[in-house]
Amino acid sequence: MSDAAAPFLTGSGDDSGAPTPVVVTPDLAGVAPLTVAVTGVTGYVGGRLVPELLAVGHHVRALARNPSRLRGRPWYGEVEIVQADVSVLDETRAALEGVDVAYYLVHSLGSGAKFEARDRATALTFARAAREAGVQRIVYLGGLFPEGEDLSPHLESRREVGEILLASGVPTTVLRAAIILGSGSASFEMMRYLTERLPAMTVPKWVDNRIQPIAIRDVLRYLVGSATMPAEVSRGFDIGGPDVLTYRQMMQGYARAAGLPRRLIVRVPVLTPRLSSHWVGVVTPVPAGLAKPLVESLIHEVVCDEHDIATYVPDPPDGLVGFDRAVRLALERVQAATVDTRWSSASLPGAPSDPLPSDPDWAGGSLYVDERRTAVDASPEALWAVIQAIGGERGWYSWAFAWQVRGVLDRLWGGPGLRRGRRHPRELRVDDAVDFWRVEEVEPGRLLRLRAEMRLPGLAWLELRVEDDGAGGTRFAQRALFHPHGLAGQLYWWSVAPFHGIVFGGMQQGIARAAERAEAPPAD
Repeated sequence: MSDAAAPFLTGSGDDSGAPTPVVVTPDLAGVAPLTVAVTGVTGYVGGRLVPELLAVGHHVRALARNPSRLRGRPWYGEVEIVQADVSVLDETRAALEGVDVAYYLVHSLGSGAKFEARDRATALTFARAAREAGVQRIVYLGGLFPEGEDLSPHLESRREVGEILLASGVPTTVLRAAIILGSGSASFEMMRYLTERLPAMTVPKWVDNRIQPIAIRDVLRYLVGSATMPAEVSRGFDIGGPDVLTYRQMMQGYARAAGLPRRLIVRVPVLTPRLSSHWVGVVTPVPAGLAKPLVESLIHEVVCDEHDIATYVPDPPDGLVGFDRAVRLALERVQAATVDTRWSSASLPGAPSDPLPSDPDWAGGSLYVDERRTAVDASPEALWAVIQAIGGERGWYSWAFAWQVRGVLDRLWGGPGLRRGRRHPRELRVDDAVDFWRVEEVEPGRLLRLRAEMRLPGLAWLELRVEDDGAGGTRFAQRALFHPHGLAGQLYWWSVAPFHGIVFGGMQQGIARAAERAEAPPAD
């Protein structure tokens, strides 16, 4: 899973509602443009860093295992795209040839019990590849941690990765951040949903630990500014905003900014990180597997010990963004539906990424298809508007209870469930998450193809098409496709097949009716 690497990350480009990018870097006048490589570009911070680097004139090389996932990004045509798996030495070394600065923004957060070993191996590979390719600087966003304590597995892994990169032989900047405030991330949504949905709550004792959060725009400022540090500088830096708060104070501050009544927060001694993460999984869209390492990191007090970063990347003239302003700006962006990337921008570990094969006969084995078509008394534009707004708050236009049950079961099996929602209520782009689907292909006005990321014994896709019926009318075509894995996959398909008429047939009719209602003239 690619995302930012701090222990409890939230953020968004500027969170002011202004178009991306908003240049948040210090004055770089006179600095020669650099060739910079960014890993983790399909993730949360990486997706926001790219436009900031472009805005100051750098040439950006985006590294991705599956470059097709980047096609929907607004900056896609402005960067050099290189296919590379950063856990593979030869691929990474080739991808870093000619690079001045390499940003390391990948981690295995939420990928299971062995994530520390995966993080360690990938960092060692990247460090060697950067050294052998002649990279002049590595920049890494890690987690703020207290010295001299037994750290949570997540924070210990962040610390270890930083040490590996510093020992690479390449000058390295390690930025250590605690909670990063902004819109659309897992951490922001955890705090947001807990506060909004629970007017009264019991919480663990860590709710009163001190934390020094930082706004995403200040993190991006430090990331971009770190690229031009002097060659002799190779060290870690604590980065944080102007406020030191407890998590209790942050939830009350969020409630205040959102216009909610003050929350009743009662501390109890019996909630373990495991229990807390399962509770987060019930109340918020963030799956328990992702919440657990984040919650575990909150058992530590994380406050900056120094502010040496200002020597090389000076603070902005109006100062760093405080907690209250960061939350207000994040809420403005959420309410305006201008969140560029979300925590769900990165696929969940284990989620399938296989594209739909072009061979209709599926040379690799069985491919079950449920295909339906219906005439729609509406324009193609009206039908497409309904299709691309599917999911999230609008739902799936069929047996709602069945979808809800499937979502709950998926959460119990470790999948994303339905509450992951959408990035934007009316627009979709390639690689967007839509509940437990991910957008694999969009042809505006014609085709939406979704790839299932729910837990399944096989691979599944859902295609929604707008067609011309040949007589000047509109036809809605819908295909559900399933490639089973083994006997379990075969049994799964035939066990749910009797319900396809209700689920997929109902969806077909529901979408058609919604398009017809949208185009119907108003009643007198």
